[in-house]
Amino acid sequence: AGSFAVPPPMRHYARAAKKKKTGPESQLSDLPPTMLKMDYTAVPLAQTTDDLVKRLLSLELASHSEKLQLKKEQLIAKVQRDENDRSSVEVQVAILTARIRNYQEHLQKHHKDKANKRRMLMAIDRRKKLLKHLRLVRYDDFEKVCEQLGITYTFPPEYYRRATRRWLAKKAFCIKV
Repeated sequence: AGSFAVPPPMRHYARAAKKKKTGPESQLSDLPPTMLKMDYTAVPLAQTTDDLVKRLLSLELASHSEKLQLKKEQLIAKVQRDENDRSSVEVQVAILTARIRNYQEHLQKHHKDKANKRRMLMAIDRRKKLLKHLRLVRYDDFEKVCEQLGITYTFPPEYYRRATRRWLAKKAFCIKV
């Protein structure tokens, strides 16, 4: 029969397992699991209870939304003017930043989720508008907010012209456009 051996048929269930992609770290990864939930940080009794109760009140068993709430409060605390400030432009930018980062993490796992992609883009546009206003009105606060939240602000193009076929043809023939 010779040396021509027929390879066994490849079966779909016999494929090697795909390696999980290690994407960027979560924004919640810097929260220690032993930290107490937001509602229980000011309660002195929560600090002195036994380990089981502390574990129940800590972030170890907290839901994702509770962790997000805590992260949002941390970002707000970085930029707010005073402890009662909840509606300034800086605080709104911090809230939108927390929301955008959560959408980015979600879209890393579920890249076909178009509704949340749209919500993320709308939040980015809103934050961009607020940052533009802050840059024009109070530039020093704008720089502080960008530095505290880790935002890199890119300026919009000065002039944008849509490339049409006619314009591209004129440009190719070096006709003054």
